[in-house]
Amino acid sequence: MVCDLYVRYTSFCKFPEADAIKRITEMVLDFNNYDNKKKNLLEQEIYKLFVSQCNNVKELNWTNSQPLSLFPGASTCFSQLHSLFIDPNCVNSNALYQISKICRYLNTLIIYNCSQDLPELVSLIDSQRNLKNVKIYSDNDLRRNYKKLSEALARKSNTIKHLHLNLLTESPSLSLDNLTVLTISGWYTDDEIRGFQHYLSVLKFPELQSLYVTGSIYTYDLATLIRKTNGNISRAFFNGINKEDIVILIHAIANNCRKIEILHMNLNPRHLILLLSNCKNLVEINLSHDYTDDDPSSGDDLLNILADYSPKSLTNINISSNKFSARVLDRFFESFRKKSLNYFHIKNAYYLNECKDIVRKFINEGIVKYSNICPYP
Repeated sequence: MVCDLYVRYTSFCKFPEADAIKRITEMVLDFNNYDNKKKNLLEQEIYKLFVSQCNNVKELNWTNSQPLSLFPGASTCFSQLHSLFIDPNCVNSNALYQISKICRYLNTLIIYNCSQDLPELVSLIDSQRNLKNVKIYSDNDLRRNYKKLSEALARKSNTIKHLHLNLLTESPSLSLDNLTVLTISGWYTDDEIRGFQHYLSVLKFPELQSLYVTGSIYTYDLATLIRKTNGNISRAFFNGINKEDIVILIHAIANNCRKIEILHMNLNPRHLILLLSNCKNLVEINLSHDYTDDDPSSGDDLLNILADYSPKSLTNINISSNKFSARVLDRFFESFRKKSLNYFHIKNAYYLNECKDIVRKFINEGIVKYSNICPYP
């Protein structure tokens, strides 16, 4: 009776993640005399129970070695899968191929530890009818050629809107005409970057709206990418990129991203004037800079530029600075009397009591709502 109730209630449960199953097996088995064979058998029976009883599961995090798609009831359990998180290093090829035959309506596909062009992954992508979000995280130690995977993604160019890669492809077929969000992260060898540069020469992302980049991509290559868009980028985040020829990237943003609203990047204050002058829709900027003690006025320079050139739309400012004067800070806030700030934050700053008093005054006057210089007015 108890077992029957348990089976029936299982059908109302969310499909369990690997950590939950692990905790169950540890509770049932003697932790001090842990037998991997018994653990695997118990784990398999628990998964079989859920697969046989759960209908139309929407999300699956498949990071274990159990062949879930081969269990009885899998076709009913996973046929309406909406999001799939998968580690191909854990899942055997037969199970991976079978899931491509069962689920055809994925909206989101996230692949961990992708180390090679697996035909089963290609089949999985090809079988989808409405794939919109794809994230691929490569195994940095085992990265190989991803030509067939790139071609499979290109075949879904009509549906894919969001793409996250921490692998670089030199396949020109990856151009995705309807892509709106592109994320590139990771640290790459010179050979990988050269291959990517060749790819950029034929790249076109005409509908791109958001660009997120973390890692060792050269600013020249990012500038090339931006110039290949149709001016629709509204969000751009650059972190840890190679800062050689940063001016080229600044000019690419200023001349090709007139609609940009949110910008996070590392730059020198003197490069900011062009951005603020050309990008009149900016709402938020998060600016980092490698300040040194040899440049004590850089904080003042930055505040003066923001005071003189900020568009009316700019309400959220986050900067890094080492030193700035109370006089310049006061002038900065005065410039926003007709266009109040939502927040003004400074990273890595030496806060002076006099500066805190100035910020508190402008918060009380409604010129700025929030600031980490004076979080409690």
